[in-house]
Amino acid sequence: MTKRNRSNRTFAGLALATAIAGLSPLGALAQSDTYSSAAHDFEITTVAEGLEVPWSMTWLPNGDMLVTERPGRLRIVRNGTLLAAPVEGVPEVHAVGQGGLFDVLPHPDFESNKLVYLSFSKPLPDESTTTVIRGTFENDRLSNVETIFQADTTGRNGHYGGRIAFDNDGYLFITIGDRQAPPSGNLEAHPAQDLANHSGTVIRLHDDGRVPSDNPFVGRRDALPEIYSYGHRNPQGIDIHPVTGDVWTDEHGPQGGDELNIEEAGKNYGWPVIGYGVNYGPGLPIHSSQQSEGMEQPRHFWVPSIATAGLMIYSGDLFPNWKGDIFVGGLRGQQLARVDLNDEGKMAMMEETLLNGIGRIRDIHQGPEGAIYIATENRGILRLTPSN
Repeated sequence: MTKRNRSNRTFAGLALATAIAGLSPLGALAQSDTYSSAAHDFEITTVAEGLEVPWSMTWLPNGDMLVTERPGRLRIVRNGTLLAAPVEGVPEVHAVGQGGLFDVLPHPDFESNKLVYLSFSKPLPDESTTTVIRGTFENDRLSNVETIFQADTTGRNGHYGGRIAFDNDGYLFITIGDRQAPPSGNLEAHPAQDLANHSGTVIRLHDDGRVPSDNPFVGRRDALPEIYSYGHRNPQGIDIHPVTGDVWTDEHGPQGGDELNIEEAGKNYGWPVIGYGVNYGPGLPIHSSQQSEGMEQPRHFWVPSIATAGLMIYSGDLFPNWKGDIFVGGLRGQQLARVDLNDEGKMAMMEETLLNGIGRIRDIHQGPEGAIYIATENRGILRLTPSN
C-alpha cells in the first residue's frame, strides 16, 4: 500500500453536544500527510482503488477482505491487492436507484461452516425488495446459496436499509428502510408505523432465518413476527457495542434529523410521526411534533443532515483514546463523525468531525489489527493508522 497526500483537518478542540444536538466541522484544511484530531493524530493509506460504489467490507480469518460493489459484484482484496475477478455465485441484484448489492458478513463460526451472508435489493416481477442470502464461501466463490430473509415491502427504488449484524448471542439483525413512502396524510398510517409489513423496521432472526420465539411481536395477528423494532426511515449503519451488547443503528433523516439509536425490542422510533427534520426543498414541516408518548428519542441527531452511512464502535488498541466511541460516515456530509459516549455507553456526550471533504463514506469498520477502514465512493478503501 502506498501513502497518499491528503488534505489535513486540524481541530482546535471538541464542540460539546448533547444527545439531541449536531455539531459543525472544526478547524481548517491544510495539505499534509498527517491528520490531527482532539485525541489522536493519524495517517491515511489507500487499500484498494478502482471500486464502483463500495458499499460494505469485512474480513475473513485468513486476512482476505471482502468488499461489495453496489452494481452487484463481490470483490476480494488479498495481501493488499484487489483481485481482478469478482466472486462467482452472487445472486442477481436490482441495481437501480439506491438498489444493488449491500452488506457482506461472515457467520460468527465461519472457520467451521464457511458461511457468508449478503444483503441486496432483489429484483421481482414488478418490484424489488431487501433480501438476505447466505452461501458457502470456498475457493473464492459462493455456492449453496439460500434465502434467509425477504422483506415484505413495496415502494420506490430507494430506502432499502440493508445493513446486517450478528449480536453477541448469535442473532442476526437486518435493517429495512421505508422504501421512500411519502410522509404525508395520516402519518400514523405510514408503512413504517404498520407492523403488518417490514417497511422501516429492524429484523431479528436466527442465523438460518428462523424467527426467535422471544421476538416482541410473535403471536400478534396484526404484526409480522420477524420485526424487532419499527418506526425507522432508512437505517444504513449497525454495530454491536462490545461491552454493553446494545444494538446501535444510524438512519437517514429527511432534510435534517439523521439519528443514532439503540434498538430495543418492540420499541417505536417514531418515523414519520416525530422527528427533527423537514421536507426537502422549502423545508415544510413533516412531523406532528418532535416527541410523543410511546415513541423513542434518538441518542443523538444531526441538523443539518450528514446523510449517515455505516457505523462502527471502536474497540481496538491502536487508538486507545477512541475506545468505545462511535464512528459514523457521511454521504452528503462527506465526513467521518466521531461520537463520544458517556461512561455507561448509552448517551452521546460530544462529537468531532473528522476528514471533512474526504468524499461520500459508505462504510466504516475496525480491521483485525485495530486500524480503522472507510469505504468511500470516490477514493476506494482507506485505512487510518496512528501517525508516528
